[in-house]
Amino acid sequence: MTTDPVAPSPVDVPPPTPPAGAPDLPSALPKAAPHPQLPAEPLARRPRPVLLLVSGLVLGAVTGGGVGYAIQANRPPTPLPPVQVALPAYPAGALDPAVAAAAAPSPLAIDGDLRKLLLTAPSGSTAWGDYPKAPSWVTVGEVAEHQGNSSGVFMRLNGRGFRRAAEVNWKQDELKIRVSLIQYTSDRAAEAYSRTLGLTLEPFAPDANGGYTVDSKPSFFSESTETFYLATALAQRGTVAMQIEVFGTRPMSPEIVKDLAKRQWERLV
Repeated sequence: MTTDPVAPSPVDVPPPTPPAGAPDLPSALPKAAPHPQLPAEPLARRPRPVLLLVSGLVLGAVTGGGVGYAIQANRPPTPLPPVQVALPAYPAGALDPAVAAAAAPSPLAIDGDLRKLLLTAPSGSTAWGDYPKAPSWVTVGEVAEHQGNSSGVFMRLNGRGFRRAAEVNWKQDELKIRVSLIQYTSDRAAEAYSRTLGLTLEPFAPDANGGYTVDSKPSFFSESTETFYLATALAQRGTVAMQIEVFGTRPMSPEIVKDLAKRQWERLV
């Protein structure tokens, strides 16, 4: 059995011997100059899913809006319903003045000059400090100053529809007397009546909406150590609250405040 000769490996083949007289060749051939590097071609980017989604939404909206507009434009216009206005109706007969007066809101019980409704200081009396001895208008701040909790009274009066107030003050013997009329707005008439609540009152007149009370224990004036005994009368008519305060250095007879309250109430009715 014959075998084909195996070609020697290029590594094992010796280089050829040059002939005699041939010029010497360099032991190594010069290396070929490298080819210039060409810029690498950019790889194609794959479409991003977000851009595709946004593009699809925008295209869908534009397409849908165009189709909807075309459909609506081709539809016939829908006529609007006729405008119906109710014509004013007038009573057939003549208006009865008595019926109209009964249906109208009743006038305020007291809407005149409050100063003219106040009691006047009796003869022989003197002024009580800087308080007005003649019937005079007073502000809500002046009304609040009469109380111990002035700031609280001021806020309460303004929050309850305070409208106006008038008062008169005088001093007679050992007694100091203040008579006040406080009027509220017509929509807050109940606030006038609320001034008579919270106290146990004895009636000073059969028809009076209120009563009186006399303290048996002394109290202190605001920011003072001076004591006093107090008698109070309260009543309400319409939007006006009547208040009478009598200050004494010792317990007083109830007849004093009852007489003042009765005479002041008679000027309101």
